Amino acid sequence: VVDCLFGIRGRIAVTGMGKSGHVARKVAATMASTGSPAYFIHPAEASHGDLGMLTTRDAVLAFSNSGNTAELSDIVLYSVRRSIPLIGVTRNADSMLAQHSTHTLLLPLVPEADPLDCAPTTSTTLQMALGDALALTLMRRRGCTPEEFHRWHPGGSLGRKLLTVREIMHEGEEMPLLSVSSPMSDVLCQMTGKGFGVAGVLEGNRLVGIITDGDLRRHMGPGLMNKTAGEIMHPNPVIVEESALAVAAMRLMQKNEITSLFVMCDGIPVGIVNVHDCLRAGVE
Repeated sequence: VVDCLFGIRGRIAVTGMGKSGHVARKVAATMASTGSPAYFIHPAEASHGDLGMLTTRDAVLAFSNSGNTAELSDIVLYSVRRSIPLIGVTRNADSMLAQHSTHTLLLPLVPEADPLDCAPTTSTTLQMALGDALALTLMRRRGCTPEEFHRWHPGGSLGRKLLTVREIMHEGEEMPLLSVSSPMSDVLCQMTGKGFGVAGVLEGNRLVGIITDGDLRRHMGPGLMNKTAGEIMHPNPVIVEESALAVAAMRLMQKNEITSLFVMCDGIPVGIVNVHDCLRAGVE
């Protein structure tokens, strides 16, 4: 079934009636949000024109506990006539759905949870679990990356969780950078003017150190202004890669009790991010 759904050139049409329809809507949404384009098609509406949504490039994933839901018959027969792959999820191997499906996924014959063994409870839980398993297996097969997942979830807590450092960093002229030979007057101007309270020290285009307020206090004395950036810098600064998640940068700053990080790409500083950038972006 995974091979079938992975190999189609179109989308996965997920369908079901009643409580199975609610499951189908959720499974379609999960598939779409994890890299497998999918949509829900209501079986009753399909019989009144929505079958036009379904193309020969698509596949149908149909949920029905009994497998004999009358409203499903038109979409099932339409799929058969047009040679559209049909995956039936049911617990009835002798049902209309199972008999016409390209692939049948049989659910175990276990009773519903209610005292009358009638209300869809156990069966819908099984359907949901199987639908999620298909969606996540397809996600792994497609090699879905955090960047792709973030593109599909730009809003809410998921979007914030997957925000990258690159998206919130300051770059270009906003970065407080100077050379190892820079005088302290330039260092103070960079630290004050750029507003980060730190300055990165370069040797060529490589970041070799950082100067913080703490470094200034430790070197405070009559000769401070006669020193160079290289003489008071702190070597081996804590850094973060531009592809890192913002939440990882936040944790790194908390762990090291610092407020800013230089952002690197191939060993070269391309930006700076501080704790306030993360907080403004909703990163916790």
